[in-house]
Amino acid sequence: MKKLITALVAITLTITSMPAQANLKNKTSVPTLAILDSALDTSIPLIKSKLIQEVCILDWPSCPNGKNFMEGASSSYLSSLILSTSNFNHGTQMASIATAANPNMNILFVRIIGNTSKGARQTTGPNTLPNALSWVLSNKDKYNIVAVSVSQGSQSALRKNTQQYCPVSATDNAINNLYSAGIPVFFPAGNDRDRARINWPACIPNSVAVGGVESYGDISIFSNYDKNLIDIWTPIYSPSIYPGNIYGNSFGTSVSTQIAAAQYVALKTAKPNLTLDQLLLLIKSTGKPISNSIKETGLMFNLGAALNG
Repeated sequence: MKKLITALVAITLTITSMPAQANLKNKTSVPTLAILDSALDTSIPLIKSKLIQEVCILDWPSCPNGKNFMEGASSSYLSSLILSTSNFNHGTQMASIATAANPNMNILFVRIIGNTSKGARQTTGPNTLPNALSWVLSNKDKYNIVAVSVSQGSQSALRKNTQQYCPVSATDNAINNLYSAGIPVFFPAGNDRDRARINWPACIPNSVAVGGVESYGDISIFSNYDKNLIDIWTPIYSPSIYPGNIYGNSFGTSVSTQIAAAQYVALKTAKPNLTLDQLLLLIKSTGKPISNSIKETGLMFNLGAALNG
């Protein structure tokens, strides 16, 4: 499978970072969102207060311990010079957005993007995502993981066949296994303005594909669109925090994915007896109808309505 690419357009600033110090207190009674992304500034107070564990799972031996797997404090650490770049500041943004969208949950961060010594992104091979998702499945009870968000995606991985454009790989099985365990995996539709296809892995049937909605309530023209595959629509824009505790703004279906996953955790917490299928049906049945100028339609996740539904 071709490498994953970040599905994000954001405003970036000059950034600094501090070594990660994971908060490993026993908080298993609190629901946890597992966030799979690039790297993380764990010194940021908002993130530090909610971070229950860090893991690094790569195809390259570029975790902080010099191996392709690391678990525990500092697993998501990168030097400030690398973490400050657009290649790696994405994970910090995503964690801050998810935490702000639902302050009543923990986060568990899994680093899935490796780096070269010069700070470039390493290619993501076919095993990284399945391995990371399998680790989440194995540790779901230990950390009370109820959902997974992966704000990464690739359009170049799609098949040219417009009817069956979603490739099949080991990632399908990993997502299916989590789905069977009642844990949804949220992915971004992508920001390529594709009016007929969404990115991989969002296109995988048991993925929860998330599209973006502009602040004025229309489906964003930046968001990829497939009326049959996008499951949830949420805002495409959000204030966020960059490494160094610098406040900025983020734009893209990466943002939408974090908001959708965090709000799902809130809904699951409020309605713990409902199954995954029942919760997704509730989200759709209580969703707000939305559209845009080119007559694309969808249902925007309305957490308040779903909580009362």
